Amino acid sequence: MIIIAQVLVKYALFEPFNVLTTLSTIGFILLVIATISIAAAGNIINDIYDIETDSVNKPKKIIIGKQVSEKLAYNLFFILNIIGIIIGFYLSHSVGNPSFFSIFVIISLALYVYASYLKGTVLFGNLLISFLVAMSLIIVGIFDIIPAIVSDNRTSQLVFFDIVVDYAVFALLINLIREIIKDIQDVDGDYKAGLNTLPIVLGRERANRIAFIISMIPIGAVIYFVVTYLYKQQLAIAYFLICIIAPLIYATIKIFGAKHNDHYKHISDIYKLVMLLGILSLLVYPLILK
Repeated sequence: MIIIAQVLVKYALFEPFNVLTTLSTIGFILLVIATISIAAAGNIINDIYDIETDSVNKPKKIIIGKQVSEKLAYNLFFILNIIGIIIGFYLSHSVGNPSFFSIFVIISLALYVYASYLKGTVLFGNLLISFLVAMSLIIVGIFDIIPAIVSDNRTSQLVFFDIVVDYAVFALLINLIREIIKDIQDVDGDYKAGLNTLPIVLGRERANRIAFIISMIPIGAVIYFVVTYLYKQQLAIAYFLICIIAPLIYATIKIFGAKHNDHYKHISDIYKLVMLLGILSLLVYPLILK
């Protein structure tokens, strides 16, 4: 999904509208590789620290310790991080902003801190991982648009950067809700591991209410976005109503009545689908705005 999102930002949003960009095709491919390498490393370290909780929550899906040894998993974690950081170092210098290199280092460290400590805290871990998901979109704008800004094109460049930020905020909100839903679903294993997630500290019912309240925010945000920017585009309105707003309302209703793990699994899958459909909405812009 990260690859799809980054490719669509580059080739469905920037390229069709002749936005002045910095990265060549090779440079963009390297950015994608760096991003997914660090994301994969984060997934690995998360699975390593989740062995105890996963043995309760999803014993059939455990990979580390069964299909892959813990030693190999750690080696892959370090190798993928090194690949991502080295590429990030090269890209930062190639776009003339060496300080951008710190983004890759900070994200790599943040994923480790999340897996080793923050995942078991109330909301802090949820917020951090959701922000990092949003960064997988924003980083395309940072490397492809920001270095190309000059006084003559500043306004137009920032318009497209703002669109990327809007999508990143949407991704953050959707992922935050999913993280809370997954915490409610995984409460038994997390409790056994001594974690202090939201449903453990406040109880499943209160956590459920919080998820319900937060779930209404992206609905309002998407409606505002459509009304403000796309109100004259019938195709875009139809897509957002059918593929984004309707599933979001459906998921919110389901959260209100959720009781069992199967309910939360279904809700989580809906939000994952909404995330994908939200990313695919970038394909609509070349059709309606050219």
